[in-house]
Amino acid sequence: MEKKLPTIKEIAQRLSISISTVSRALHDHPSIGLRTRLAVKKMAAELNYEPNQTAIFFKQRKTFTIGVILPNLREEFFSSAINGIEAIALPNNYIVLIGQSHDDIENEKKILETMKKHRVDGILASISKNTTQFDHFEQMKSYDIPVVFFDRVPDVPDVHSVSCNLYHSSVEAVEFLIGKGHKIIGYMQGPPTLGIKNERLAGYYEALKKHKLPVDESLIVSTDLSTQSTEAALDLLLSKKKKPTAVLVFNDYVALDAIHYARQKKLRIDKDISFVSYANVSVTRYLDYPPIASVEQFPYDQGARATELLFKLLDSKTNRQEFPYENVVLKSELIVH
Repeated sequence: MEKKLPTIKEIAQRLSISISTVSRALHDHPSIGLRTRLAVKKMAAELNYEPNQTAIFFKQRKTFTIGVILPNLREEFFSSAINGIEAIALPNNYIVLIGQSHDDIENEKKILETMKKHRVDGILASISKNTTQFDHFEQMKSYDIPVVFFDRVPDVPDVHSVSCNLYHSSVEAVEFLIGKGHKIIGYMQGPPTLGIKNERLAGYYEALKKHKLPVDESLIVSTDLSTQSTEAALDLLLSKKKKPTAVLVFNDYVALDAIHYARQKKLRIDKDISFVSYANVSVTRYLDYPPIASVEQFPYDQGARATELLFKLLDSKTNRQEFPYENVVLKSELIVH
């Protein structure tokens, strides 16, 4: 037979005192004498008694857990963001529950529903590449579960968010390539759903305009972030009569696929074609052919700042629905390799 866990009632019966006296003694209530408190705690230790956390959480109206929904922990960017989140959460006695959407909105919805059922106190989210509707996040308001978005932030009003400004670093990235002598520069963007604000593209346009270089829309291609889609996008660029000698790419992972494919096509990296990308993941420094520069988006800081904002909402004494929406924007930085 399964052994039952000891209860406050059992402690009370063994000591011939009331349940309320045991409860107060375990919580060091000043109305309970020292001798009784010591006796209760000794008996609790002998019985291996553990407090009913569910009852405690119910009384406190907190579970001391926060949920994090992100595309894929395999990416160094998001694992670094988790480190930033835990750096703030753990010292505040909060546990972090992590769910990966794998860039699928249906997975995202299921994870969010599960976290709601587990009564997490708040949610941190980086949306999937095909998330275009946000009703599932909006519904959290009715359960008084605050949501803070980070990195992949929906371009809609009335959300709390932490992100990185990519416009100025995109201008800088294209100017860096122009400074290297490149005049035909392609741009490989991500899925349209992740480019609503499209600061990368806006910066690309601005840099070309600033240096009086023509904008050729045929040099702007898209990838759904898969290897096959990236290869098809590069094929499209290489099919142009005036082939680009450099490409600004959505992120480092896409750039690595593009570089690998370019080498299969017998192109010499940084001679026939060069790549600049985003994310600045550490693994690129160990490669023979990394992007020549990458935009640092500070995922650790994004995660930490998003968690701080979430705790600000959780600690707020005012109605969370009336709390002014905050959009924290960090400054990105072009790192030359």
